[in-house]
Amino acid sequence: MPGIDECLLEAMTLPGARGAALVDWSSGLALGTAGESPVGDHETTAAETAELARAAAEYESFAPGPPDGDGRPAPGDPGAVEGPPIEDLIVTTRTGYHVLRFVETSFDSSVFLHLWLDRSQGNLALARLRLRDLAEGLVLR
Repeated sequence: MPGIDECLLEAMTLPGARGAALVDWSSGLALGTAGESPVGDHETTAAETAELARAAAEYESFAPGPPDGDGRPAPGDPGAVEGPPIEDLIVTTRTGYHVLRFVETSFDSSVFLHLWLDRSQGNLALARLRLRDLAEGLVLR
């Protein structure tokens, strides 16, 4: 199971990868980075993408809970879906793709992987599948 650095280096092997980061969306801090940043500064990019991730994860429009109760499934509910309410976000720009993949952990975390892809060289479908696998195997130490 890869740690942060190994996970980011593996993400950078994807076709068209320009930069990757593991970000805590509650604080906006980058826990690890690899490659380039779209604005030249990984910390600025982390803070900006954290705002987007926070909105998607916290606003009911993007991550609605069940119609009744506190938004969490009852323990043992056979219809309950495990994992975070949002799996990933994709932002498409004129020159690239930004894929944010939420990472599920055994503790209450607010972490996501951010991958920046060149639009002409990147494969969005492959990136989503690979980030899912990386997020599932990531070991946060």
